[in-house]
This record gives sequence, structure tokens and C-alpha cells, in this order.
Amino acid sequence: MQRLFPHPADNITLLEAYSAERPGSAERPWVSLCMVSSLDGSTVVDHTSRGLSNPTDQALLLVLRSFADTILVGASTVRHENYGPPKAPHQRIAIVSRSGEFDFDLPLFTSGTAIVVLPENAPVVPVPSVRAGVDTVDVALAIRTLASEFGSRVIQAEGGATMNGMLASADLIDELNLTVSPQLSGGNGSRLIVGAPASAQRMRLAHVLEDDGFLFTRYLRAR
Repeated sequence: MQRLFPHPADNITLLEAYSAERPGSAERPWVSLCMVSSLDGSTVVDHTSRGLSNPTDQALLLVLRSFADTILVGASTVRHENYGPPKAPHQRIAIVSRSGEFDFDLPLFTSGTAIVVLPENAPVVPVPSVRAGVDTVDVALAIRTLASEFGSRVIQAEGGATMNGMLASADLIDELNLTVSPQLSGGNGSRLIVGAPASAQRMRLAHVLEDDGFLFTRYLRAR
């Protein structure tokens, strides 16, 4: 892997490139968004991101997860990507859902590592939960609750596009790690963010890496 920006170099490891301070606190965890998209902006092929990825991108996901204590992901993504329990013993997976309708016999839920993030008026679920908002999830309140009740300091968000839109709407994205896959996917796959109002939130480019035609970009909130 080579670094193209800011200081061109060869043989850069993912750990070297992505190790950085992520200053989360008890009141406001650091929120990183990790996504992959095609050249024409789709984040899925046949409803999953696997068709856009490569081994380096898959390794990057694990490296980025190693910096986080909580993985935040939408219910549809959990179902389509067949999420299992996290590999790191200190991690939890927080799943954003309006209904709380899951197969709770799946390993993700029986492992004791799942938290379901629900509106206050959603049905009772047999696993730990965070309640925030009515009818739909108040993601800002949910993230504060994950910090106060579960000790979350660094949260890695992994989609899908609707949940990303909730984070963008609440101005909660501190870091965007976007892999640009060197393919045109066509179809009608979602963009990176869906459902957020139009805005002009400026991000600062931190680095660009390249491997096998894939571009690995890291953006930080401009302050």
C-alpha cells in the first residue's frame, strides 16, 4: 500500500496510517463512519457492500474496529451483511432499529455483546437496549446514553445509508473513512447518506492511500 497524501510513501501499513487520537468523552463519544462506495456513488451491490470491497478494505474494517469500543449499525445492514459477535472482547454492537424485530437466537444476540437502540415506544426486547426518541430513534440522545450507560468513548458507525443520514442530521460525524472502489456499479444502490437535509458540512482531508486501484481516504470534521 502506498500513501499519496499528505507525504507520499511506499509500504505503509494500515495500522500506521490510521493510528490517531480519537478524543471521545463521557458526554460525547468520538463517532467514526466507515464506508465503501463505487465510483458512481453506490454503497452496495446486490444489497451488500461485499461486491465493492477487496482484502485490503476488509482488513481496514478490522483495524478501524480495533480503535472502537462500540460498533453502531442499522438493522437492515445487520441483516443483509449477516453480522456476528465482535471479535474483540471489549466491544459491543449497537443496532439501530425502529421495531426491534430480530431473530434473537442468532449468535450476535446470544453472545451478550448486542445492544438494541430503539424508540421509547418500541416493544420490549430480550437483550440490553437503549431507548431514545418516540416512533423513531433520536440518535444524538442514543449516543449520549451509550456513553453514560455503557462507557462508549469511540463509536464506529458502519451504515447503512439511513442511519448515516441520522448521524449527519445530528452533526455527529467526526471522522469519515471512505474506501473508493474502482468500479462502476450501476443499479439503484443507496448513496453514502440518505434522509439528511441539505447542508455544507466541510470535512478536512487527512490522508489518501492506494492499493490495487482502491483509494482509502480519511476525512476529519473541519473545526
